[in-house]
Amino acid sequence: MNVLGIIASGVAALFITVVLAKGVRRTALRSGTGREPGARPSRAGVVRRLGGATVVLGTGAAAAAGSALGAAGDGGRAVTGLLAGAGIVAALGLVHDVRPLGVPLRVAVQTGAAALAVYLAGFSPVAGVLAVIWIVLATQAFALLDTSDGVLATVGAVTAAGLLACAAVDGRAELALLPAVLLAGLTGFLLHNWHPARIRPGACGSLFTGFVLASSNALIHVAAPSERTAWAALPVLAAVALADAALVLTSRRRASRPLLQDCGDHITHRLRRLRVTVPGTAVLLGLWAGASVAIGTLVYAGVLHPALALVPLVGSALAVLALLRIPAYVAPPGTAVRRPATGTAVPRTPPAPATPPTPAGTAPTGAEAARTAGGRPTVPPPPTGRPAVGLTADRS
Repeated sequence: MNVLGIIASGVAALFITVVLAKGVRRTALRSGTGREPGARPSRAGVVRRLGGATVVLGTGAAAAAGSALGAAGDGGRAVTGLLAGAGIVAALGLVHDVRPLGVPLRVAVQTGAAALAVYLAGFSPVAGVLAVIWIVLATQAFALLDTSDGVLATVGAVTAAGLLACAAVDGRAELALLPAVLLAGLTGFLLHNWHPARIRPGACGSLFTGFVLASSNALIHVAAPSERTAWAALPVLAAVALADAALVLTSRRRASRPLLQDCGDHITHRLRRLRVTVPGTAVLLGLWAGASVAIGTLVYAGVLHPALALVPLVGSALAVLALLRIPAYVAPPGTAVRRPATGTAVPRTPPAPATPPTPAGTAPTGAEAARTAGGRPTVPPPPTGRPAVGLTADRS
């Protein structure tokens, strides 16, 4: 395995991503802030969502250069196919960031990109169909993690580190190149995506990250030696993304809500309801992903028994059950309006009596002195009759 070539590719991905992310961040800051309610998205908001393009460009350029220089070994065809599929998905996400697309079109494009990557990797027909299904589902699961500052980049970097370790165990350079450059690219992007984030990955960066992780997982699974328990170890590396997707689908199904409409019911939203801070949410999910990745990697390497791969899966299932008990579809405090029961008379508040106008030349007294003619509160005169300017001068 060309270790130096992979390290050089990772360093290049880190440098390119940091430079591009800094440029996008400056552009976003110069473009203004936010947008008015009900108005079209501002240029600054669009630029912030396009921050994921920096990960795409940095990772893609470094991986392509490393593969051309021989860092991928004999697996240049597989790397090319994966990069081509990831580029198609990234372009889809870029268009979706600017002009939202329909779900059928997005699924069709992702399926075609996964089929291209699988075909160029040389999968058998049965393995290819299963790999395409896995790539599409896992890509969408990872993309759903882009709901809070730093979460997608943190979980993605930890997962990429696990895939890199699994590829290094087998000494497969073509399988280690993409996780290595993605790990470096997400690390550089996280420097600008940590709370308070100035740029976001958007659909472009999230779909690209999910596609590379899912495709690399499938490639490692198919290329694993027979003595490896890849079937038990590798799905564990995506435990956090799969748990979030399961939580969302189960919660919306139980609440009879649309499955494909964002309702603010992800893991990050529920942790925020428990008053966990935004950086704390990213750290907790990173630790969750780190524990799952560590166990999955050790099981893949043969250090742990394959049955121990059930530990993070069972733990994730219990976490989903616990998170389902946190209400996600309730109005924030102070916004709920109580409606009277059926058949109950609604009491009416009698109108306030009209206040007679104050005759000209008469000073207002009592509550009338506290408001001006326009109904706005005003400061009553001091009890001594001295003007407020004089009191201010005395105190100074």
